[in-house]
Amino acid sequence: MAAGYSLVELIFVAGLVVTLSAVAVPQTLAALDDSRTVGAARYIAGRLQRARMEAVMRSSDVGVRFTQAADGRYAFAVYVDGNNNGVRSTEIRSGIDRPLMPPEKLSDTFTNVDFGALPSLPPADAGGTPPGADPIRLGASSIATFTANGTSSTGSLYIRGQRAQYVVRLFGDTAKTRVMKFEASTGKWRPL
Repeated sequence: MAAGYSLVELIFVAGLVVTLSAVAVPQTLAALDDSRTVGAARYIAGRLQRARMEAVMRSSDVGVRFTQAADGRYAFAVYVDGNNNGVRSTEIRSGIDRPLMPPEKLSDTFTNVDFGALPSLPPADAGGTPPGADPIRLGASSIATFTANGTSSTGSLYIRGQRAQYVVRLFGDTAKTRVMKFEASTGKWRPL
């Protein structure tokens, strides 16, 4: 008797592989997207804490400025106050407030991740304003400012992957950050 596999056995195994792949691939892609997005949120939280340390070490205000480029992607850079009146957009443009690092884009480091918000996303803070089309909720200037005494401005930075949604909250009195994940199944934010 010859050893080998029959055509029926081969078709059965091929069908089993296709079925298992159809189940596993979407879950794997969702997990990969979630991993990238939470990594980007933690990266931003770390950048904010680094700016806080710079402000304390330099005994001067330090700001993280967020700007939207023509392609719709957001960039951020860290600036130090050059004339002791706070970090201001006009003084950044004129060179009074100097950059401490070149601008970065999340999407350059974290594939398919950028600042953004899902449609109809509720606010991360109770009683706050939903992000709508503005994922940078730091006030009109879009600058998170840190002072020499360790305080900061207050706000939220919404970070979105292809499926995942996170927010980095910044608390002014302590300048601490909190990363939260939006759970679509419950419609609520969950702290990490």
